[in-house]
Amino acid sequence: MTTDHSQPPHIDTGRAHPARVYDWLLGGKDNYPVDEAVGETLPPEARDAARQNRAFMNRAVAHLAARGVDQFLDIGTGIPTEPNLHQIVQRTVPKARVVYADNDPIVLRHAEALLVSSPEGATDYIQADVREPAEIVRHAREILDFDRPIALSLIALMHFITDDQNAHGIVRGLVETLPSGSYLVLSHASIDLFPELSEQVIAQYAKGGIRLGFRTRAEVTRFFDGLELVSPGLVTATEWYGEGQEPPAPEDSGIYAAVARIP
Repeated sequence: MTTDHSQPPHIDTGRAHPARVYDWLLGGKDNYPVDEAVGETLPPEARDAARQNRAFMNRAVAHLAARGVDQFLDIGTGIPTEPNLHQIVQRTVPKARVVYADNDPIVLRHAEALLVSSPEGATDYIQADVREPAEIVRHAREILDFDRPIALSLIALMHFITDDQNAHGIVRGLVETLPSGSYLVLSHASIDLFPELSEQVIAQYAKGGIRLGFRTRAEVTRFFDGLELVSPGLVTATEWYGEGQEPPAPEDSGIYAAVARIP
């Protein structure tokens, strides 16, 4: 299955979008002056955080693929940045099936890069918002087998969903649709590791019209309630690595990260 690209997506270039600011932080070119304006006001550590998030995702999904997980649902995909998730997992599991979802129309414009699967596997893309999880799951069921384990990837996403938007309830609802043996892969900006930097980032994003809901360790831990944390547990993004993987170089990080199994 492929996504319909017959109608060019409408992109609001007058308002910053998290996916495009993230692209700018990663050194990408698929952003607009309004996104760059937000990025330019952020402390240098924001670029480090974007890179650390990406590296955590790479390690986490490679770890799961090495253990035989062959289905992935990645929400908040962002603008394609190689290696993309499906490229990482299909190196190990060529038959892996991956569904991507994001609410930024510019990601749809570049979705072709996400749809080039290995011959044995499959990828698909849906333009959808994590705040409408039922729509994402409905579409994902067309590609993924919800009777077998699925890895749900929420990388640097849920801190854009504030408490009044039911962030924990959204994740809980998504997890409840997945069968036993599935996994949650999540990274999340902290408010308590480097409070002054965090407050600066929140304020600058707010000036660009983007609300943030950075959380404490205890609040991030709640996303994993009832799940079995995979070693090393909930740590910073630069401290997480799977069994058999090379440890990342020591580096400060304001990002919490974890992988957990659904019992």
